Amino acid sequence: MAVRRVEKAFRLIYQHLLVRRKLQIMDPSATEGLAEEKLIKTPPPKVMLKHGVELEEEQEELAEHQPLEQEDLNFERWKRRPIPKRTLHQKIADLKKYLWNAETKEFMGRSGKSWSLILLFYAALYIFLAAMFGGCLFCLMWSISPYHPTFNDRVMPPGLTMAPHLEGHDIAFNASDRKSWKKYARSMDEYLRPYNDGAQERKNIRCTQDSYFMQDDLEESAERKACQFKRSWLGECSGMQDPHYGYSQGRPCVLLRMNRILGYLPGQGKPINVTCGVKKGPPEALGEIQFFPKSIFDMKYYPYYGKLRHVNYSSPVVAVRFAGVQQDAHIHVQCKLNGKGIINDSPTDRYLGSVTFTLEVGA
Repeated sequence: MAVRRVEKAFRLIYQHLLVRRKLQIMDPSATEGLAEEKLIKTPPPKVMLKHGVELEEEQEELAEHQPLEQEDLNFERWKRRPIPKRTLHQKIADLKKYLWNAETKEFMGRSGKSWSLILLFYAALYIFLAAMFGGCLFCLMWSISPYHPTFNDRVMPPGLTMAPHLEGHDIAFNASDRKSWKKYARSMDEYLRPYNDGAQERKNIRCTQDSYFMQDDLEESAERKACQFKRSWLGECSGMQDPHYGYSQGRPCVLLRMNRILGYLPGQGKPINVTCGVKKGPPEALGEIQFFPKSIFDMKYYPYYGKLRHVNYSSPVVAVRFAGVQQDAHIHVQCKLNGKGIINDSPTDRYLGSVTFTLEVGA
């Protein structure tokens, strides 16, 4: 509102100046007579009444009846002029000058001193950051042990894994078709290679006790001894008597192993037992089940001290042979761990304490 009032005031002043100029050009006597006549006929102006209210009304009337011409205001001169387009040659010349200015001896807009200070600053900054990171990493590695976890408040019960494990947890083959079961026999060979009798006799010791093999009295970095677990102990599922692991006869073998947990003592003083049964399908379709060497995990293989100290450790294995499985029967088999502290019915973790697989044997 204030800007509008000022604009109207300037317009009024400009109109009065134009009128006076025209009157000066005219005859002086006529001007005087006309001025006297106007002074006689026109009432006194109301400019000073009511603090400029009458002046505003008069300004508005003059602005409405006597508008200014565009050439008098000349607003075009305030418009922004378009920047002329630069040619490719000019752009290249500017770029060259920016990269190296021979007059000021500047490279990319900076002098040699400026570049030296910038490089010195960033070198000092990154050296400080690297030193701080290295110091934090050193403190972290110094505070933790490579042999056992620093904080081990809650140890989960072990899970159960199986072999062969090729196409998920599905075992389907025809006993008369060598190509259908050859991949399972090859997987069993690779799985049992570390358990060869010769390798176990060279690396590990023979243990006869039926209790935990505790070696906590040794130094923290000292290597722990491991008990032997020979492949020949798996009997008909060892691959030594039958290199096909029963798949060619329609009586397949499956290997079960507990997950390794550092320092864990399974069973709380009693061996962990293994059982297998039908989870989905006719129960009689599974038939006879055989376990090798036994259906338990001996306590002498525990606790596990980690790969840095238990270098030659071999996890115990339980081999399961389905000697009487019915042919052309699609069943879901579940093998579970049973013992104190074992969880085998978790609804969220299917491998916690149990493993489920499908079994289908064709003729």
